Amino acid sequence: MKRPLARDVALALGWIAAYVAAGAFAVKAVAEPDDVALYWPASGIALAGAMRYGARWVVLVPLAQLLVQAFAPVPAAFLPFSLLSNAVGAWLGATWAGRQGRPTVMHQVTRLPVAGLLMAVTGATVGTFGMWLAHMVPADRLADAWLRWMFGDLLGVVSVAPAVLLLLDARERPQAIDPGPGSEAERQVWNIALVASFLLMAWGATEAPKYVLGLTSLPLAIMLWSALRFSALRTATSVLLTVGLVGMLAGYGLAGFRPPARTLEAVILLVYLSLLATMPGVLAMAMRAQRASARSLERRATTDPLTGLPNRAGFEAKAATLLADPASSSMALVYLDLDNLKLINDTATHAAGDALIAEVATALRGQVTARDLLGHYGADEFIVLLNGCSITAARERAQALLRAVEHCQCEFGDQRLSTTASIGLVPFQPNEMSLAEVLSQADAACFTAKEQGGNRVALGGSLAGALTDATSEMRWTLRIRQALKADDSFQLYAQSIVPLAAATAGYRFELLLRLRDPNGGALHTPDKFLPAATRFGLSARIDRKVVDTALACLEAHPEAASQVAICAINLSGHALADESFIGYLVQRVRRSPVAPQRLCFEITETSAVRDMARAQRVVGELRGLGCQFALDDFGTGLCSFNYLRALDVDCFKIDGSFVRDMDQSPLALEVVRSITRIAHVLHKSTIAEHTETPAQRDALAGLGVDFAQGYLFDRPRPLAAFLAEAAAATSDSGG
Repeated sequence: MKRPLARDVALALGWIAAYVAAGAFAVKAVAEPDDVALYWPASGIALAGAMRYGARWVVLVPLAQLLVQAFAPVPAAFLPFSLLSNAVGAWLGATWAGRQGRPTVMHQVTRLPVAGLLMAVTGATVGTFGMWLAHMVPADRLADAWLRWMFGDLLGVVSVAPAVLLLLDARERPQAIDPGPGSEAERQVWNIALVASFLLMAWGATEAPKYVLGLTSLPLAIMLWSALRFSALRTATSVLLTVGLVGMLAGYGLAGFRPPARTLEAVILLVYLSLLATMPGVLAMAMRAQRASARSLERRATTDPLTGLPNRAGFEAKAATLLADPASSSMALVYLDLDNLKLINDTATHAAGDALIAEVATALRGQVTARDLLGHYGADEFIVLLNGCSITAARERAQALLRAVEHCQCEFGDQRLSTTASIGLVPFQPNEMSLAEVLSQADAACFTAKEQGGNRVALGGSLAGALTDATSEMRWTLRIRQALKADDSFQLYAQSIVPLAAATAGYRFELLLRLRDPNGGALHTPDKFLPAATRFGLSARIDRKVVDTALACLEAHPEAASQVAICAINLSGHALADESFIGYLVQRVRRSPVAPQRLCFEITETSAVRDMARAQRVVGELRGLGCQFALDDFGTGLCSFNYLRALDVDCFKIDGSFVRDMDQSPLALEVVRSITRIAHVLHKSTIAEHTETPAQRDALAGLGVDFAQGYLFDRPRPLAAFLAEAAAATSDSGG
């Protein structure tokens, strides 16, 4: 982008004025017209301008140098060399520094020492040659003049050019300034310390002139402090002021400083001042690079590369800051999940899905204000924190986000992609809920919106009573996942299955699952946690835990296990559909010393009917090992009697709801009777669940039910205790 002509003219005039002022400052310190200036800061201005705006700017150097001669006229024979020395040197230095294209200001500053050395050597060669031709310096002093000229130019470059380059960059790109970690109060203290170091240096030089250079350690310490804590521009400016002050005092012979009389003295002084100027600058640029690298790593860690939005970590960090702000008022959290993105990924490739996500991010950006916070939470999920938003306004804005997604279209190849979204919305007060709680409720609300068909907003939090269950299920899911990793969180209890007619050999019992609360140690029954396990696909993992624990317990009590006729273990519908679980179950039964005939796996009729062919295969495979099967909750399905011949089970478990209602409901009594008759026709046995009274037991026996289970006979107790009692009873009987 080209700068306006007026701006270029103003910039050129300002640059010439700075050069002339720097040149006049230097030539005023020259004792004799034929002497070489001790310190030439104008060379730093010349090189900085050429590096920043291109080598063509060196054409201004002869004009500026001509104006400098008004303060110190030179012989006519030397004038062309005086005009060209800085110009040629700046051109060569800038050409070398920019040989790899126009670098950043950081790279320009790091290249200054080499570019300055090239400029100084060239300028000194041209200038001293001109002085020799103009008879300003004899041949035997030519080397001395060259050394003074070269080191004077080099000091001018390393002390002035960094400040000029950084100042020009800050003028054009204020947002690029790195202020450093120092506070405003620390900056004020630093300003006072720098001025104090100058005053102490001047006073000390007057009182002890022999050790005058040692006093420069005072401003050096202040400059190093700046390099560590403040911007590189502040450090470069302090270097310019410090070197300029010392150069002025030495050149003019003020405050105890005296001009160097011999060339060696001048070279030592100039080399020392060059190092004094270089060290803080190098440290400042290194600290700036380190902070830039840290910011880059932080951005990479907290920014999603696909959308440019804060990722999960970045969003939560910024949201925590907003929530902690005392000025924050009513807020609302929007949890947005794109509908059917998996279908787009599968049919149009993941690249198409990524393109659509990027377009959706752009659409969402157009719907948020400066006070809001938008993030890409991962995959197809976005999250928005609406700040200072009432409940009514939050609903309207959530609907606007929904419409923005619906109207968003992405061109990918010859395809036009679009999608809809499901939104969970949770209005809240910052001081009443933590971010984790709000996120959990918003996620649950979003899940509900998706289950209801998608492309809608579901309200969560205290205003959505129905969603409390969903949030509770998510909490149960976390508990279940923790319990699966522990050894003793899931507990197995046993309840007897008692024969109602003739006595049978061996013990029959069903295993019942309990979940121990990690906080209070209370035991939770399956009705509290199994719905969450089913919803979030954890049932098969729980079944695996139950089977392994049950067989391990039986294997640990071989004497009691030998007296077991039936150990009934429930299997979920997810377990039946999980090929890896069935493979595990078969292998676990095969390698167990417990006889497979003692194991009876219970499956519900609803899970069996869902995939009859698979259920038949699983039942057949395990029955081939010798295991038995029972059909649990029988009678509650819609087509119970249509598949009994196809599904080869050993027992029907009559649902407890019919058993409890037999006394008051003729229909329940008839259902129990019918199930028992059908079972006997098919040569199956029956078990009545939830038998709790003697009247129920007698009625079941009268109907021909084979077995019963319930509180009338015993209450569930830990499996290990149950087996220990069985072993003790067997021992007593044998005795």
